[in-house]
Amino acid sequence: MKVVVASGKRKSAVARASVRKGKGLVRINSVPVEIFEPSLARTKIMEPLTLAGDRSGKVDIEVNVQGGGIMGQATASRTAIAKGLVQFLGDEDLESIFMRYDRSLLVSDPRRKLPKKPLGRGARKKRQKSYR
Repeated sequence: MKVVVASGKRKSAVARASVRKGKGLVRINSVPVEIFEPSLARTKIMEPLTLAGDRSGKVDIEVNVQGGGIMGQATASRTAIAKGLVQFLGDEDLESIFMRYDRSLLVSDPRRKLPKKPLGRGARKKRQKSYR
């Protein structure tokens, strides 16, 4: 049985999606995507499935996601699902649909938090200077 494993990243969230032949079941950390909360994260995760249309109904997708916050996990999951669908189906037409819709569906977001600098409270903010 053919199984494709794809990964997606966003900030510190890492998602791994296993795609295999099936009846269209999608689970995020063993929770069906239909009852995944919050609804905004569910909508984000469902984007590649709605774009793929009936092609996504022939595969089962199991996603394990760790780290980060809720929306970071949702974005990492959607990237992993989209990559897994393209690899499993081998469909270049689907890949072009994803790229035209949103490039981050197939490319993990490389942005990271800047390190804190001396004399400041964070990466950019500095202590206020007084000249009087």
